[in-house]
Amino acid sequence: MKITGKVQIEAVTDVVCDICLLTTTVNGGGFQFGTLQAHWGYGTKHDGERYEVHLCEGCFFQAIANLKEQRRGQIMFRNDVEIMEDDFGLVTRDDFVGDTVRG
Repeated sequence: MKITGKVQIEAVTDVVCDICLLTTTVNGGGFQFGTLQAHWGYGTKHDGERYEVHLCEGCFFQAIANLKEQRRGQIMFRNDVEIMEDDFGLVTRDDFVGDTVRG
């Protein structure tokens, strides 16, 4: 026997970029965003704190550009570090359906 009734559930209705405050909704539905997150553990200055920042595509790549620039400044005069700029943070390419296995 099926018993039906109305139920109220919470669901994500939008994901807004924490920088520019624009929606990350794309044509056809769904959301496309990047996430910067941290969970600081024992011994750190921010022990027990968790952070999660949602970024639209534009703000995500602006953040990556800023991090690359900061990295460049940090290691500019070091001879023991090889700088690989193009793939900074990139894990995989052409992974359109999320089926690439990371090693």
